[in-house]
Order: sequence, then C-alpha cells, then structure tokens
Amino acid sequence: MSALKLPRTLRLDPSDAFVFTQAAEPGEWAVTGSFLFWDRDPASLTGKERVAFRSGFLGVASFGFSTLVVVSEASAAERDGAVATLADHLQTRLGAPDRAVALAAAREEIDFAASLCDLPVGTVVAMHRTETDGQIAEAFRTLHQKPGGEDRLHAGARAFRFVETDADEPEERADLIGLARGRTP
Repeated sequence: MSALKLPRTLRLDPSDAFVFTQAAEPGEWAVTGSFLFWDRDPASLTGKERVAFRSGFLGVASFGFSTLVVVSEASAAERDGAVATLADHLQTRLGAPDRAVALAAAREEIDFAASLCDLPVGTVVAMHRTETDGQIAEAFRTLHQKPGGEDRLHAGARAFRFVETDADEPEERADLIGLARGRTP
C-alpha cells in the first residue's frame, strides 16, 4: 500500500502576506479552494481576491491562501483531522446545512488534494486557475530546485525556477513593493 500524501502550504518568502487578504500559515494542509469561487463572477474580482482566484491554494486550518504547496507524507489521523477542520469551516463560514454534508464535501476536497500528490515527497506545486464560459479550470505546475552553479550571477540566490510554461498564457506580474505600501493591483 502506498503512503498517504497531501499538499502542505509552503512559504519561501513573505509575498503571500502581501498578495492575499489572508495568507495561510506555512505547513498547513491545503486544498485547491476553488469551491470558494463557484458562485462568484471571476471577472468581478479585483485586487487580492483576484490573486487568490488565480493562484491561491486554501490552507485548511487558517482558511488563508498560499501560492505554493509541497507534497508531504500524512498519516491517516492527519488526513482525518484535515477533513474535520475543513468541515468545521464549511459549516461555520460557508453555511453547510449539517455536519454530514460538511464532512462529505470536506472529504471530497481532501481526496482531490491527495490526487494531486502523485509526485515525489518534497515536490513543490503551483496552480493557475481560470474561468472560461462559466467553468473553473485549474492547471498545476511543479517547480524544481535549481542545480548549483547554473546561474553564476545569482548562484544560490534563487531556490526554484519554472521549468515549463504555456506560451499562450498572459504573463502575470506582481508589484510586491506597491502591495507592501498598501497599493492594490
């Protein structure tokens, strides 16, 4: 039987605290969180909500967002705890009609998150979420550690690099300094 794996939130720098209304704490179990946007028009989202829609994984404990997750081993008890915590949020924050419904929805979200972890432990994953014709789509990318010495100018300064991209996707930029000063995109 294969080991159980789930995504955990990962914070490589303080940017999540600037780009999301609420950042997830590092090391939380995570789900994609797309259910938070099902009844919203993504075109109407602005600023930090738009960033959360485009690239935020949802931390199960804090209900905050994280740009990155890392594939991690989990015990059955940890998985069950993540389901229970997410079910609590589904009831208290989103109005699930009862505990049974909340637990079923939470199990489904945790199961989907686990399905993303058919990767080696330690693999870092980023997400890009879009909406087309009323349908939300998620694309996932893995980030890989840069071998030492590849970039002499910045040797050791960058821990990760993107290794794959879709040429037809628009480039997104974040003004982290502007966000830190209170400006929103």
